[in-house]
Amino acid sequence: MARPEKEAMVQEIQERLSKAQGAVLADYRGLNAEEMTRLRKEARNAGIEFKVLKNTLTILAAKALEMDDLVPYLTGPTAFAFGYNDPVAPAKVLSEFAKKNKALEIKGGIVEGRVIGAEGVANLADLPGREELLSMVLRGMQAPIAGMVNVLQGNIRNFVYALEAVRKQKEAASA
Repeated sequence: MARPEKEAMVQEIQERLSKAQGAVLADYRGLNAEEMTRLRKEARNAGIEFKVLKNTLTILAAKALEMDDLVPYLTGPTAFAFGYNDPVAPAKVLSEFAKKNKALEIKGGIVEGRVIGAEGVANLADLPGREELLSMVLRGMQAPIAGMVNVLQGNIRNFVYALEAVRKQKEAASA
């Protein structure tokens, strides 16, 4: 490959690494073509870009982005799963696939520019999804408001009960 082509590829890898909110590195040795196709399809369905990149070019891109912690993970065949919208999605998809296919070995990952090991990727995969986290936050925000509404309604309810009691008392007195 000519030098300008390599420089363009390094630039492209830099762009992917900097744009991705989350990425997972995996060793795909032992997967056959059918399994790789299934993995690519699962990744694509989850909105993840799955690429096999040359280690030497990725090392150059990582060093240019000051991601020197990534270099030790770039040995042997390395595939990347890039998540541009959700930092957790690549970890979830590859971890699920690795559970079914023992040949896929997760090496490490990147979350919002920070390099993490295989354990970090496993922990990330165990997190609830983005939508679930947002709903948990929303429930947490709604709980105090709902409590305050119930307290205020309780006072109004007690006032109505008192008025009803006064009405019945006056009715009884007039009868």
